[in-house]
Formats: sequence, structure tokens, C-alpha cells
Amino acid sequence: MKYTLPQFSDFLKDVRLDIYRQKYVSVKIVEMDLPEEIQALKTIYEQYWENKDGLKEPLTFDEYYKVYLKDTDGKRQKFRDKSGFDNNCSCFDRGLEARIYRTWASLITQIHAGYVAESVFGKGSIQMSPELDHKGIDFLVTKMEPS
Repeated sequence: MKYTLPQFSDFLKDVRLDIYRQKYVSVKIVEMDLPEEIQALKTIYEQYWENKDGLKEPLTFDEYYKVYLKDTDGKRQKFRDKSGFDNNCSCFDRGLEARIYRTWASLITQIHAGYVAESVFGKGSIQMSPELDHKGIDFLVTKMEPS
């Protein structure tokens, strides 16, 4: 079950982009292409579009980041090692969080556009997914025929 447009709009009103922007603006350590298994797309679409966990309200970034960390546990270290980041330095962790935040902020606004489009074209008329995203498609509108 997905969120409603009003729920998601209310959620976006409370997102403090200015605070996060200040926190992460100078942290650009992990900017290389991330392997698919540690990209945030899957969990963002699950949490905010598919609402996989059936939550009543969308997760804040901090809550979402915990979900992301759990989902990518073990896979991040593999990438960290392959990329040559020192395990004794927190720079990778700070850089990854900043990188995931930028992805999150971008996608939640795109997902909001999907909710708006769905309110115009009808329930079930909008498709969004990591697979479509990898093809360069933000969302796909399918005209629903009246039953």
C-alpha cells in the first residue's frame, strides 16, 4: 500500500533540506559510481513508493538511512575495500552518508511527482522502480482504461 498524495506532501513539508545541506555540503568523498548492490535506489523506492513496510508515515532521512545500512550490511565493506578506503578512517562512512542523502533528497521529490501524476492519471497508472531508473526513466505513465 502506497502513501496518499496528501501524506507525502505533508512529509515533504517537514523535510529540513537546509539542515542536511549544511551538514553534507562539504562532504564529497564517495562520489564514484556505486555498485548496484549498495545503491540506495532499491530501498528508497521500497520505502517511499511501494511502502514495503506499510508504515503510516514516510521515514525521515535518519530513519531511512538505518534501513539502508541494514539492507547493505556486508556489501558496503566489500566496496570500501575494493575502493581502497582505509578501515581506520571514518571518511568513507561520512562520505557514503552524504552521497546517500543527495540521492534520497533527489528521489523523494521525484517520487512526489509520481504521486501527483497518479492523482491526475488514476491509481495504478504510474510505475517507478530501480530498473526504470537505470534506463533513465523517472516514472512511466500507463493510461488506465475504464472498467
